[in-house]
Amino acid sequence: MSGARAETPALETGDSARGEVLYQQRCGACHSLNQNRIGPMHKSVYGSKSASVEGFPYSQALRDLNVTWQAAQLDRWLQNPTEMAPGTRMGFRLRDAQARADIIAYLKTISEKTPSD
Repeated sequence: MSGARAETPALETGDSARGEVLYQQRCGACHSLNQNRIGPMHKSVYGSKSASVEGFPYSQALRDLNVTWQAAQLDRWLQNPTEMAPGTRMGFRLRDAQARADIIAYLKTISEKTPSD
């Protein structure tokens, strides 16, 4: 598969307990669960529309993105936000697929809008 992007098998195996620790380590400098900081709060990010946190001044790139944050979209976002939404202010990239899966599993468990999959 030269050049093709493989699906991330780790999406099915995320560990929310590890994800909580990783969230604090990797995301906590800019994000909080319950309040907007440098980045928007994440309490109900899983299952919500992009750029939908009230009171957060999103970039035009995020306002134009128009996705629902499910596992695949969050995985793609965390892997390379500037590729997904050119012009976004978020430049942090999380290359480790298992770390992304763990953080996504954590975000899903703390979301109030989690759809029943």
